[in-house]
Amino acid sequence: MITMDITLVIQIVNMIVLMFLLNGVLYKPVKKILRERSEKLQGMQGDVAKFEKNAQLRQEEVDAKMAKASAKAKAALDAARAEAQAAGDEKLASIKSEAEAYKEKELAEINTQIGEAQKGLKANLDGFANDMASKILGRGL
Repeated sequence: MITMDITLVIQIVNMIVLMFLLNGVLYKPVKKILRERSEKLQGMQGDVAKFEKNAQLRQEEVDAKMAKASAKAKAALDAARAEAQAAGDEKLASIKSEAEAYKEKELAEINTQIGEAQKGLKANLDGFANDMASKILGRGL
């Protein structure tokens, strides 16, 4: 059986004192440490988010600069290619015109030689005809 005497009151007072002592010595410091740790983690997460945002912005800047530099290099390459093509076309056109002029000159010279040969043959045609006839007939005409 339970008896109600002074020891019960002493035990209740003892529990209340123990509760206040443990709260002051153990629970409050642990809660404070946990709260500080949570605040520190939240601060670090904010810093991490800020650093990630800065890194992303810098990466975008680098990508934009790389794209700009790539476009500039491509434009320079295209311009150089077009310039080389134009120079090549110009050189090819001059070579073709020189070849055409040389061909015309040679054709004119050949036509002149053919004309001279025809004149020479026509001039000697009578002599050739007499020579052929005398050879065929076996006697002079």
